[in-house]
Amino acid sequence: MNDLLPILLIGIGATAVTDLWGSVRKRLLGIPPPNYGLVGRWIAYMGHGTFRHDAIAESPPMRAEHIIGWTVHYLIGIAFAALLIGIWGESWIHHPTIGPALTVGIGTVAAPFLLMQPGMGAGIAASRTQRPASARVHSLITHAIFGIGLYVSGWAVQLSYSI
Repeated sequence: MNDLLPILLIGIGATAVTDLWGSVRKRLLGIPPPNYGLVGRWIAYMGHGTFRHDAIAESPPMRAEHIIGWTVHYLIGIAFAALLIGIWGESWIHHPTIGPALTVGIGTVAAPFLLMQPGMGAGIAASRTQRPASARVHSLITHAIFGIGLYVSGWAVQLSYSI
């Protein structure tokens, strides 16, 4: 089996599960989902040589930042699915298990803690936010949900190949 299509489907599926969680979290807890337009703004500024902001929301908007942000969000989900398959191999696609999916999902929280949040002005692991502990817990939960999404999407892909 060529790994590219399953990786794409698993990454897109897991990212969609994460986005669904963002909608549920808003309804249950009143916490708005992430603004991927701001991620797009951060990425767009990189093309102009600016990699760090004091507060990304205060930086002037960039052209197509919402499209850039959402595209990057899904590409990162696909890259993390590729990481999962790269570590556990194609056999994981044939027999998805929750352990590797959760390991990758939770492990991916390092990316926002160490790259995205500091670059966007929130500090390492949201240390410069009003409630860093709460932000960290929500990031961990969201990335665990992504891990569950990897597992569920892995099963969906495996079942579709079994038919």
